Amino acid sequence: MESKLSIAEFRARLKNNTEIGSLKIKFSHLRIFPRFGELKPFYGLFDDKSFRLTINSATSPTCFIIKGSYKNVDNRLKVNYTIEPNSKIQLFWVKYSPVVAIIAINLFFVLFARGLRRASTIVNLFLLITIFYSRWKEERRRKKLEKKFLRIFEIKRDC
Repeated sequence: MESKLSIAEFRARLKNNTEIGSLKIKFSHLRIFPRFGELKPFYGLFDDKSFRLTINSATSPTCFIIKGSYKNVDNRLKVNYTIEPNSKIQLFWVKYSPVVAIIAINLFFVLFARGLRRASTIVNLFLLITIFYSRWKEERRRKKLEKKFLRIFEIKRDC
């Protein structure tokens, strides 16, 4: 991908839009509240050639990170990035915990509560909606992260 910015402007935007910190701390309980003052849109680490960023939000964290590198080629800034899950366990939990819950609830109804068929239908419908919602929400968060990154750093997507 190519950015409209120069390499100096790109680094300045990285500095101005990123709260410096380890992504491992971001997803732990050690970082409950962001620093006082201006809330920057990204959280992560960067250097002269690469970056690892995520959304800077204490209320709605995402389990995706933008991992990439940048360099100046023929007076154009080339940015290569990928969006990947920070923790495969967290992503697995978000996607598949409702499926495990459906199996567990159905086993409970089959083994212990045979007379509650109506309740099992309602619970199963609720859990199915939860499955689709959790997958949709994570995909929306991933797209929102990418859109914000492309907008702030003025990157043109290769089509």
